[in-house]
This record gives sequence, structure tokens and C-alpha cells, in this order.
Amino acid sequence: MRIDRRTMISASAGLATLAAAPRTLAQEAAQGTNWPPAESFRLWPKQPPNAPRRLPTPDNRMEGTAPRRELHLRGVAEPVVGVYRAPRPDGRALLSLPGGGYRFLSIENEGINVAHTFNPLGVTVFVLAYRLPGEGWMESEDVPLQDAQRAMRLIRASASRYSIDPAKLGTVGFSAGGLLAASLATASMDPVYERVDAADAEDARPAFAGLLYPVITGDRMRVGARAAARFDTDRRVRRDTPPIFIAHALDDTTVPVSEPMAMLAACQAAQVPVEAHFFQQGGHGFGPAYLAPDLPGSHWPQLFDAWTKRVLPG
Repeated sequence: MRIDRRTMISASAGLATLAAAPRTLAQEAAQGTNWPPAESFRLWPKQPPNAPRRLPTPDNRMEGTAPRRELHLRGVAEPVVGVYRAPRPDGRALLSLPGGGYRFLSIENEGINVAHTFNPLGVTVFVLAYRLPGEGWMESEDVPLQDAQRAMRLIRASASRYSIDPAKLGTVGFSAGGLLAASLATASMDPVYERVDAADAEDARPAFAGLLYPVITGDRMRVGARAAARFDTDRRVRRDTPPIFIAHALDDTTVPVSEPMAMLAACQAAQVPVEAHFFQQGGHGFGPAYLAPDLPGSHWPQLFDAWTKRVLPG
């Protein structure tokens, strides 16, 4: 389960995409990064499915150097969803799926910063700390999808509590989290866990999926020959796959551009609504915040925001 994450880009503290956020990244760093946030919920009432005899040991730590020092999670034994409410919700919601090569979760860059970016735009954001396959879980290739499906169903079951429209709940995933978001879009009905409660009657299919510098094929995640075909998400695109948004930098040396291009081609072949942006510069792992404002890729949150409004009903 190895895709090395590299720091490809440097950026200044003043970031255009977070200009409207309640707190800047510098303020967040000064006050500390809290995970989980004050409002959060567990996915599973008891032990998660596929649990080994000995659960992984949680290991949350700040890693990297300024301006890319950020919180990473490992040893996720109890999957949790952090809730970040929009000050003026417009009904839209995002389940954010951080990347990290399935070796760690870039929870700050690709989770907390996603909330800080999209909350001011009216979008309620749910950040999922999902289990990592390489940490001892049985039938480990199913574990991230179990958590993502369950999170979608629990959010939909409580939509009124969060002032969101269940028909406007989408997902956004980054790198390995992009593979998970693509899996939700194409494999939401895969029976990867047994029903737990009434919430599992809800639909796990996202209304739309944003894929940021995404892994698309299962073989890149080394999930094993048996499971790889299930996670070749481009091969599972069908006419009823939800609309797909793609953003990728052409100079990304971690995930080749052939990955998102395969998804783009699959969506076009199946007549699935798709919008793709391929930027000349940006590298890998830029999230919503770590691109210099003068690079076109720094505007992907605004592009994604406008696109969701076009593809959603009503």
C-alpha cells in the first residue's frame, strides 16, 4: 500500500483560496490543530468490521516543515467523521476523503483545510478519518470503502440535523482519497459490510464526486490481484455514475496524468457528466491551500464550487 507523498510545491502564508475562511492557516497553526473537532461522530457502534484481534495504535502527529507543517493520522482504530458546519448553509455538503497513499491521512491539508475553504461558500463539510488497509485489518482492501459507505449513509440519515439536502451530498477525495471517492461513485452498492442499523438503508451513492490528483486504478495501491479489478474505478463507470470533477497537475510525479485521464475517458464513453482541469504546474498534494495564488490550479475550489451548482438538481 505505498504511494509516496512528496512536498512538490512551496507556498506563501497568504493563500487566495482561503481568503474568506474564518481563520487563516497561520492562525490555525498558532492555535493548534484539533482532531477530531468539537462536533464529530463515530461510524460504528461497536468494533469496526474486519477488526483484527489487536487494533492499531493511534498515532496523530504534526509532520513536515513550514509552510507545510500539518497534522497526519496513522493507526486509525476508530473511524470518526468531523463535522464542519457552514455559517450560512445552502444545502450542499461534502464528504472529504484525505489522501496519504493509504499509509497515513493528510487530515489537515485535505480535510480541515477543505472545510475552511468550502464552509464560507455555504457548503457543510464532513471529514472522514478512515481506516488504513495496511494496519492489520482483515480483507483490508474493503476497509476504506466500508467506512466511506457508512459515513455517507449516516450523514444522509441525519441530514435535517445538519441543515443539508441529502440529494446534494457529494464527496471530494485527494490522491488515495481520490481512489476512495471514485470507489464511492462507482461501487456504492458493493456489499462490503453487513447492515448495522436503520441508517444502512440509506443510499451511499454521492450526488457528485470531486477527484483531486486521484489514483484511479487499484493496482497502483497494491491491493492484491484479487481485489485490483474491483478498484479499477474507470472500468466500473456506468451511465448512472454520478457527475465527476477532476483536477490534476501535469507535473505530478507521484500520480501520473494517465490515471485521471482514464477516468475522463471512461466518463465520456458512458455519457457521464464530467469536467476536468489539467494544470501545467502544481505537483502533488496541494489540497485547497498549498498552491501559490498566481498558479491557475489554486482556483480549483472556485471551479469545483461553480460546477457543483451546475450539476446538482434544483
